[in-house]
Amino acid sequence: MRPFGQEFEFARFLGFEMVERGGGKCRMAIDIDRARHFNPQGVAHGGVAYSLADTAMGGALTSELDDHFWCATLEIKFNYHVGVREGRLICDAEVLHRGKRVANMDARLYQDDRLVASANGNFAIFPAPSA
Repeated sequence: MRPFGQEFEFARFLGFEMVERGGGKCRMAIDIDRARHFNPQGVAHGGVAYSLADTAMGGALTSELDDHFWCATLEIKFNYHVGVREGRLICDAEVLHRGKRVANMDARLYQDDRLVASANGNFAIFPAPSA
C-alpha cells in the first residue's frame, strides 16, 4: 500500500489526522477548534467536514491502488445532518465499488458517536503521470 499523508499539505494545514487505512477503508479525524474552524453561525465551516470526507475517501481508494495509479474526485454528494461543534470529528470512508476507471465511495462523519454528515462520491482512477 502506498504511503498516504506526507504530501498533503492542505490536510495538515486543516489539522487532519490519519487514524487507520487499508483494505479499501480509511478513518481520519480532526479536532474541531472554535477559533480555527468555526463560521459566523457558531458551527464548523461545512468545508472542513467536506474536505475531511473527500480526503478520507481518497485514502480508502488509494489503499487499494498500486503505486502506478492515482485517483481524483469526480463528484461528491454531501449531506449535513447537524452542525459540527467543538471536539473530535471522525470520518469513516470505504470503497463501495471499484471499476477499472471509476470507484464509488461512501463516508460517514461522527461526533461523539452521533452521525453528523454523510457523503457518497465517484473517483476517477488513472495512471500516474510520468516524472
